[in-house]
Amino acid sequence: QVQLVESGGGLVQAGGSLRLSCAASRRTLSRYTMGWFHQAPGKEREFVAGITRSGENTYEADSVKDRFTISRDNAKNTVYLQMNSLKPEDTAVYFCAAAGSVASRYIVPTRALEYDYWGQGTQVTVSS
Repeated sequence: QVQLVESGGGLVQAGGSLRLSCAASRRTLSRYTMGWFHQAPGKEREFVAGITRSGENTYEADSVKDRFTISRDNAKNTVYLQMNSLKPEDTAVYFCAAAGSVASRYIVPTRALEYDYWGQGTQVTVSS
Protein backbone atom coordinates (compact mmCIF):
# COMPACT_ATOMS: atom_id res chain seq x y z
CA GLN A 1 0.00 0.00 0.00
CA VAL A 2 1.29 3.45 -0.94
CA GLN A 3 -0.22 6.65 0.35
CA LEU A 4 0.26 9.73 -1.80
CA VAL A 5 -0.23 13.32 -0.69
CA GLU A 6 -0.22 16.19 -3.18
CA SER A 7 0.58 19.79 -2.33
CA GLY A 8 1.41 23.04 -4.07
CA GLY A 9 -1.87 23.84 -5.77
CA GLY A 10 -3.50 27.24 -5.62
CA LEU A 11 -4.73 30.25 -7.54
CA VAL A 12 -2.43 31.81 -10.14
CA GLN A 13 -2.81 34.25 -13.01
CA ALA A 14 -2.44 33.12 -16.58
CA GLY A 15 1.21 32.95 -17.54
CA GLY A 16 2.26 32.16 -14.00
CA SER A 17 3.89 29.07 -12.53
CA LEU A 18 3.21 26.50 -9.85
CA ARG A 19 5.15 23.52 -8.58
CA LEU A 20 3.17 20.54 -7.38
CA SER A 21 4.68 17.96 -5.06
CA CYS A 22 3.57 14.41 -4.36
CA ALA A 23 4.97 12.83 -1.21
CA ALA A 24 4.78 9.07 -0.80
CA SER A 25 4.45 7.20 2.45
CA ARG A 26 6.81 4.41 1.53
CA ARG A 27 10.54 4.50 1.05
CA THR A 28 10.20 2.22 -1.97
CA LEU A 29 8.80 4.87 -4.29
CA SER A 30 11.56 3.92 -6.71
CA ARG A 31 9.62 0.73 -7.47
CA TYR A 32 6.74 2.71 -8.98
CA THR A 33 6.20 4.48 -12.25
CA MET A 34 4.59 7.78 -11.34
CA GLY A 35 2.09 9.97 -13.11
CA TRP A 36 0.15 13.18 -12.83
CA PHE A 37 -3.44 13.45 -14.02
CA HIS A 38 -5.93 16.27 -13.93
CA GLN A 39 -9.70 16.42 -13.86
CA ALA A 40 -11.79 19.48 -14.65
CA PRO A 41 -15.45 19.72 -13.56
CA GLY A 42 -17.68 17.55 -15.73
CA LYS A 43 -14.73 15.99 -17.55
CA GLU A 44 -12.87 12.71 -17.34
CA ARG A 45 -9.54 12.36 -15.59
CA GLU A 46 -6.76 12.98 -18.10
CA PHE A 47 -3.10 12.08 -18.21
CA VAL A 48 -0.74 15.04 -17.84
CA ALA A 49 2.75 13.62 -17.40
CA GLY A 50 4.56 10.51 -16.23
CA ILE A 51 8.02 9.37 -15.23
CA THR A 52 9.65 5.98 -15.12
CA ARG A 53 10.95 4.36 -11.95
CA SER A 54 14.49 5.61 -12.26
CA GLY A 55 13.50 8.95 -13.76
CA GLU A 56 15.27 8.04 -16.97
CA ASN A 57 12.22 8.60 -19.18
CA THR A 58 9.39 11.09 -19.01
CA TYR A 59 6.31 11.61 -21.13
CA GLU A 60 4.03 14.63 -21.27
CA ALA A 61 0.64 15.10 -22.89
CA ASP A 62 0.71 17.26 -26.00
CA SER A 63 -1.38 19.91 -24.25
CA VAL A 64 1.34 20.55 -21.68
CA LYS A 65 4.49 19.71 -23.59
CA ASP A 66 7.14 22.45 -23.31
CA ARG A 67 5.22 23.98 -20.38
CA PHE A 68 5.11 21.26 -17.71
CA THR A 69 8.01 19.14 -16.44
CA ILE A 70 7.77 16.06 -14.27
CA SER A 71 10.65 14.97 -12.08
CA ARG A 72 11.28 12.76 -9.08
CA ASP A 73 13.61 12.47 -6.13
CA ASN A 74 13.51 8.85 -4.99
CA ALA A 75 15.70 9.61 -1.98
CA LYS A 76 12.98 12.00 -0.78
CA ASN A 77 10.10 9.78 -1.96
CA THR A 78 8.70 12.74 -3.84
CA VAL A 79 7.53 13.47 -7.36
CA TYR A 80 7.17 16.97 -8.75
CA LEU A 81 5.26 18.70 -11.51
CA GLN A 82 6.66 22.06 -12.53
CA MET A 83 3.98 24.00 -14.37
CA ASN A 84 4.95 27.09 -16.33
CA SER A 85 3.04 29.39 -18.68
CA LEU A 86 -0.21 28.32 -17.09
CA LYS A 87 -3.44 28.80 -19.00
CA PRO A 88 -7.05 29.04 -17.78
CA GLU A 89 -7.72 25.68 -19.42
CA ASP A 90 -5.18 24.10 -17.04
CA THR A 91 -7.66 24.71 -14.21
CA ALA A 92 -8.46 21.34 -12.63
CA VAL A 93 -7.82 19.08 -9.68
CA TYR A 94 -4.40 17.50 -10.11
CA PHE A 95 -3.82 13.95 -8.92
CA CYS A 96 -0.63 12.04 -8.33
CA ALA A 97 -0.67 8.31 -9.07
CA ALA A 98 1.65 5.31 -8.72
CA ALA A 99 1.81 2.30 -11.01
CA GLY A 100 3.39 -0.83 -9.58
CA SER A 101 2.82 -3.25 -12.45
CA VAL A 102 4.71 -1.66 -15.32
CA ALA A 103 6.94 -4.37 -16.71
CA SER A 104 9.23 -2.11 -18.68
CA ARG A 105 11.49 0.43 -17.04
CA TYR A 106 11.17 2.59 -20.15
CA ILE A 107 7.39 2.87 -20.54
CA VAL A 108 5.06 5.43 -18.98
CA PRO A 109 1.40 4.36 -18.88
CA THR A 110 -1.09 7.04 -19.88
CA ARG A 111 -4.35 5.38 -18.88
CA ALA A 112 -5.72 5.94 -15.39
CA LEU A 113 -6.65 2.28 -15.00
CA GLU A 114 -2.98 1.32 -15.18
CA TYR A 115 -2.24 3.15 -11.94
CA ASP A 116 -2.73 1.41 -8.62
CA TYR A 117 -2.58 4.18 -6.02
CA TRP A 118 -3.91 7.72 -6.04
CA GLY A 119 -3.64 10.84 -3.94
CA GLN A 120 -6.59 13.00 -2.93
CA GLY A 121 -5.74 15.75 -5.39
CA THR A 122 -4.84 19.41 -5.22
CA GLN A 123 -6.79 22.22 -6.86
CA VAL A 124 -5.12 24.41 -9.45
CA THR A 125 -7.02 27.46 -10.62
CA VAL A 126 -5.67 29.72 -13.36
CA SER A 127 -7.38 33.07 -13.78
CA SER A 128 -7.44 34.95 -17.07
